[in-house]
Amino acid sequence: MDDDFNMSMRKFLKQVGVTSQQAIETAMRDGGTAAAGKSFEARVVLTVAGLDLEHVVTGKIAGPKE
Repeated sequence: MDDDFNMSMRKFLKQVGVTSQQAIETAMRDGGTAAAGKSFEARVVLTVAGLDLEHVVTGKIAGPKE
């Protein structure tokens, strides 16, 4: 793949990572004691318009300790 493709993909993935982390942290903080010490199922679905791509990533995120 070429450099322009690699750079645009890295920029997009960095944006996804940073904004997703911020959103999760905000949700955990807003959850307060209800989120403390619990484990949450997480799911991300990536689609690319114009391509036949649907990529699903699942995992668990541990809530903050009390």
